[in-house]
Amino acid sequence: MSDTSIFERDRAYQRLLDQILGGEFDPGEPLSERKLADSLGMGRTPVREAIKRLTAEGLLTVRPARGTYVNKLTPADVTEIYEVRFGLEGTAAYLAAERGPTPEFSRYRRAFVDMIERPESYDLNEIHRCGQEFHVEMFRAARNRYLLEIYEPMRLRHSVTLGLPRHYDHGWVLESVREHLGILDAIVSGDPAVARQLVCDHLVVGLEVRSRIFETLHVAVQPDLYRKVVGA
Repeated sequence: MSDTSIFERDRAYQRLLDQILGGEFDPGEPLSERKLADSLGMGRTPVREAIKRLTAEGLLTVRPARGTYVNKLTPADVTEIYEVRFGLEGTAAYLAAERGPTPEFSRYRRAFVDMIERPESYDLNEIHRCGQEFHVEMFRAARNRYLLEIYEPMRLRHSVTLGLPRHYDHGWVLESVREHLGILDAIVSGDPAVARQLVCDHLVVGLEVRSRIFETLHVAVQPDLYRKVVGA
């Protein structure tokens, strides 16, 4: 494969990934390879390769003779994803507070403070993306490569499954920024127990908000899900 072909394949993958994570396609929505190629302004071959990769990563499903679909959310997905997130992210926050923040934490702190002080300067997608990136940086601060290796592939799945940025309320998004700032400060101050608790509290709120969104999208969620996930 030529360097040009590899570049086009990777570019198609990144463009489609950004569209999926940005909520431009609804879960269960059929995708046309030809229409995607036309909208991206590239040939069908790199788009086909990108679809194969996204399918392997669990973001798309290809049904023979029927088409390609963005993976659809189910109540079981919500339960299982949050069960894993509580364990992984709580551990990452604890270890990050023990081992100290990365240099990037200073940049995230400035960004969070600015978002709180000047919310009109940011759109919801931008705030949401910054929050997702901070979660990844928290795993880097944990300095446990196995933990990060487990989290990375799941991150894409929960991003597309739980992103839904088009349906977010601006007030909740800003509150999530304050929660991220609290988690960051607990890690910087070296308080593992508080950092882990704040992450768990943050995930509970996120689950409650997204469950309400799912209900409006006619996706039923178990009413006692929060208690079951956190063991309350």
